[in-house]
Amino acid sequence: MLFDPAVFLAALGITTLEIVEAAAVALALYGDSHKHVAFLYVALGIAVVLAPTLLLGDVISLLPVIVIRLVGAVLLLYFGLRLVRSARRSVVKGRKGGFGASEEFEKGLFYTGFSVGAIEAFEASIVLVGLLPNNYFSTILGLVVGIVIVIVSTFLLRKQVRKVKQANMKVVVSSLLLSFASFWFAETIYPSMSDLVLIPLFVAFALIVHWVSNRPSSTKNLTDSKSDKRLPTESSSKP
Repeated sequence: MLFDPAVFLAALGITTLEIVEAAAVALALYGDSHKHVAFLYVALGIAVVLAPTLLLGDVISLLPVIVIRLVGAVLLLYFGLRLVRSARRSVVKGRKGGFGASEEFEKGLFYTGFSVGAIEAFEASIVLVGLLPNNYFSTILGLVVGIVIVIVSTFLLRKQVRKVKQANMKVVVSSLLLSFASFWFAETIYPSMSDLVLIPLFVAFALIVHWVSNRPSSTKNLTDSKSDKRLPTESSSKP
């Protein structure tokens, strides 16, 4: 099959998510240093990781299909679950007003930009390695389209891109990854399974991940905060 929509969407989603985070840091570095080279350092970190990833994916394509599907499913499951936790943290941080806080870059412009670019690209590359053997063309296309979307969006949005909340995006991407992981696990047992199964899988995971991410915080923290607020009143009433 020349083009696989499922593989394309998975590659597009994970690439866009991770590179957006790197682009947001690049914008923060630029705002802090007023040097355009900050974008170059982040891009260099991304390229250093993604280049060997593409070569490694081509070698992995020589493995048996069933091994590829199982390894890819495990990788997608792992990072899908990580994204669920990340989405939950983003929602909780948003409730506490944690977005928009200024970051301190203490180890130099190059070190920070290169490290962030490499880390974000590494997280994306582990998923891409699992996708490449399933459909090399669709994975590369998703990767390229994702990078183009981030570059164009970063240029158009500029300062606004730093303020975009990523919780909803993480919910969508994690639901996609979990759907594909479940599908490929099932496909190792039933090879003739229809791709249409991905639709109800995605809807189900989207509902589950959205609930997990947006569920109310524990009442313990609320109780503790209320008791803390009462302490000054109680102490002030004493002679």
